[in-house]
Amino acid sequence: MSKNGLDTLLDAVKYFSDKEVAIGFMASLRWPDGVACPNCDSKEVTFLKTRLIWKCRGCQKQFSVKVGSLFEDSPIGLDKWLPALWMLVNCKNGISSYELARDLGVTQKTAWFMLHRLRLAIHAKSFNKMGGTVEVDETFIGGKARNMHAGKRKRLGISQSRSMIGKVAVMGLLERHTKDDGSSQVRFKVIANRKKHQLEQVVTENVAIGANIYTDALKSYDRMGERGYVHGVIDHAEEYVDGAVHTNGLENFWSLLKRALKGTYVSVEPFHLFRYLDEQVYRFNNRKLTDAKRFVDAAASLFGKRLTYTALTGKDVPETC
Repeated sequence: MSKNGLDTLLDAVKYFSDKEVAIGFMASLRWPDGVACPNCDSKEVTFLKTRLIWKCRGCQKQFSVKVGSLFEDSPIGLDKWLPALWMLVNCKNGISSYELARDLGVTQKTAWFMLHRLRLAIHAKSFNKMGGTVEVDETFIGGKARNMHAGKRKRLGISQSRSMIGKVAVMGLLERHTKDDGSSQVRFKVIANRKKHQLEQVVTENVAIGANIYTDALKSYDRMGERGYVHGVIDHAEEYVDGAVHTNGLENFWSLLKRALKGTYVSVEPFHLFRYLDEQVYRFNNRKLTDAKRFVDAAASLFGKRLTYTALTGKDVPETC
């Protein structure tokens, strides 16, 4: 991307305003060895320049670069989709659907749907277990009952003293970096509770036996040593750092996450929370990359995935999406 002078959002907007250039960019990511028909895999295709689609000489079917991608069936052009992706992966505190709607000239509902589609693209499936030194911590995300309108609290029968109403528990695991292996990497899991069996299950699924596990003094982690880990505990009632034993890396991630949720998105439904976590995890884990490289990596993940409005909300598809 830098070779083409695409280092900023302004560069990307100008570059992708040419529809043929935008299609060529996506085609190069999807078919690095040459365009192939998604129906029969034939490479005997002809590009119809007047319609900006291809026609397969084998099966005689026509197709666009959007077929089989998150953009499929969307009337929104790549000149808007690609700048939206750039902003999503490069804005440190995220970008709200209202702001994106103003920037792209679409409705807020359309912008909201676009952002959720793009969050699916950057969702990372982790198969390798973490090793070395891993920080483990949990946090609660959601509104406070005392901030709820008095009429709504009364209607729902909620006492102002109840602080946990509407909150979701999230567990994070951060694999610390060494001098040789780059930056720290984080994973998350939305959990039902902080009971012992729940937290132990997440740790054993994601962390290799023998690794160093650093947690706070929560009793649910008491058996980590018995599970084959080297368990270090930091009691936050007394101190926050004891040599290498601390969870400050995860505390930093929680701070970034909550700043985005409270400052940018303001109101996040618990049902969609994991999508916003995916977004923050992607930016955090790829923070050492340039904006252009982060964008290209995300764009390469747009294919073979699909998210419909009905699947997202259970409602009818909006006309503009």
